[in-house]
Amino acid sequence: MTDPASDSEPSDPLLTRAAVRLRTPTPQTLPLVVASPHSGTAYPAAFLAVARPPLAKLRASEDTHVEAMMAAAPELGAPLLAALFPRVFLDVNREPWELDPAMFSDPLPACANTTSPRVRAGLGTLPRLAGDGAPIYARRLPLAEAERRLARHYYPYHETLARLVSQTRVRFGHCVLLDCHSMPSSALEEERAWTRPDVILGDRHGTACDPLVTDTVEAVLGDMGLRVRRNRPYAGGHTTRHHGRPDAGIHALQIEVNRALYMDEGTRRPTDGLARLGRSMAVLMEAVGSLPRRSLAAE
Repeated sequence: MTDPASDSEPSDPLLTRAAVRLRTPTPQTLPLVVASPHSGTAYPAAFLAVARPPLAKLRASEDTHVEAMMAAAPELGAPLLAALFPRVFLDVNREPWELDPAMFSDPLPACANTTSPRVRAGLGTLPRLAGDGAPIYARRLPLAEAERRLARHYYPYHETLARLVSQTRVRFGHCVLLDCHSMPSSALEEERAWTRPDVILGDRHGTACDPLVTDTVEAVLGDMGLRVRRNRPYAGGHTTRHHGRPDAGIHALQIEVNRALYMDEGTRRPTDGLARLGRSMAVLMEAVGSLPRRSLAAE
């Protein structure tokens, strides 16, 4: 995997530069951390050598261009963290050991969560299925492969994210974490066109962040003409559940954007909608970063 440039200091021991890209403001002026866990497009050659579907099908799981959509974060005063590896290789919005035992040639450790709904759906930490439902691997993987991916990719991402959240809370008294994703338009095609949401906000049904955060994001996006829904069908994943502790001054909100708004889902090329959404997200980040600190600080 290529070693991309990073705006963070190379001496940072928590940053594995081949796994993540961290863009930090100097100084940080907003109590906000922005994360894009699924927009990575760097497919390791060794992974492609054992994957059954062609690259075009593997890419169906990508939240392509979401990092670019949120690119204004550092300019506004908030760090932006992105995973560079793809979701079909490793999904950081899962528990570290959320694994399907049928995928591996060795027994899984006792700590593995083998029965979660995500694992049953083929979408564990190492997914069994690609975005279109096709099996990814032609043969079972050794447990050592899962351990390597966790060590080299999963833990560097989450250690960096945890550090950013902790530093932000210490500096400002609270932290708002925006976990940014996209959803295929096909996920909503069974709904009537005039009821399909453009954006789904996941706050774990009000448990992962103060209502003020969700209300503000919904109002900002609604003022821009976007249809917003909460928690259905995406209420928030591992990142939102793990970090969202409003009583401790940490507020986590998952944002899912309909891909048809900003890209051609066949070619994955961005449309003019990407620039429009980028401007909308900049307004959103400024609004969230300007919320009254006394309302969001630890109790």
